[in-house]
Amino acid sequence: MSQAIEVRQHNAITNARYEYSEMQLDIFLYLLAKLRKDKTDGVYEVSVVEMGKLTGKKYNYQQLRLATEGMGSRMFEVSTQRSYTQLWMFQRIEYVHGTGVIEVEFSNPIKPYLFDLKDNFTSFQLYAALRLGSKFAKRIYTVCSQWKDKGRTQTFSLDEFKKMLSLLDDKGNEQFERLSDFKRYVLDASVKQINKHTDLEIGYTLEKKGRSFENITFTVKAQPLAVVLPLKDESRKEGAAPMGISDTQYQNVRLLLEKWNIKRVDVVNQIMNSGDLIQEVNKFAYELQTGKIKVEKNVAGYLLTRLGLKEPKGKEKAIK
Repeated sequence: MSQAIEVRQHNAITNARYEYSEMQLDIFLYLLAKLRKDKTDGVYEVSVVEMGKLTGKKYNYQQLRLATEGMGSRMFEVSTQRSYTQLWMFQRIEYVHGTGVIEVEFSNPIKPYLFDLKDNFTSFQLYAALRLGSKFAKRIYTVCSQWKDKGRTQTFSLDEFKKMLSLLDDKGNEQFERLSDFKRYVLDASVKQINKHTDLEIGYTLEKKGRSFENITFTVKAQPLAVVLPLKDESRKEGAAPMGISDTQYQNVRLLLEKWNIKRVDVVNQIMNSGDLIQEVNKFAYELQTGKIKVEKNVAGYLLTRLGLKEPKGKEKAIK
């Protein structure tokens, strides 16, 4: 499975109230990426090795068994104008000995929310979601992804938002009773992770009514993926991307050029029309992010020199 893959999730699931651990969300998000419209009644497989490569984690089979057992007993609460529905995800989960594969069958009532998306879905980057290190960051990332084309989310009631994250139950029991703890351990920690590791840059505003905070709104805008890994798939992709380049790689380079203030039309066109140059820009971004190279000043100048699109006008200081 390619790292640069877009996942689509029904908005009802994005906004549903449910409690999954970080590992359970890894399994769920991995499965979302495997769904096919022509296979609604089929068995889906989770490759533990492949999932580990995507997340950078090592999975213990006993922990996985406990995780899937918990997923089987936890419900999704979906509210619409017409109804309130309680749903469970799986019909059957089977561990196939000696294969590193988990076989999954979905329950019939959940299938419309997995396969019948129409225009009512949230799209997000699988690799980014899996690499987030907390269940709160994963949930907030998918919620903000729903509103990435709008620039800001809807205004959520603070209590309802906490219920979405299973931090507050209907009896009033709350995991983080002090607002300072909620901000520190949920909001601030999630914003930091999302801004560092995903294709979104987010922030939040708490709205006060009287003496207490009652609402929360997130600002959302696109940014280049913090880490872009090369794809192995060399097939023709849809859209304007050159041969062998995914739409994710293509759009990521557009964002990177804008970020580094590279705007000259002839230079931008030359880069965007070349698969090799697009790969090189993404590789440069990866090396810069991971510290393999350090550019002390003028990132744009150093990159263009590296691409052979600009004669060096001085010695740009880079440490390899």
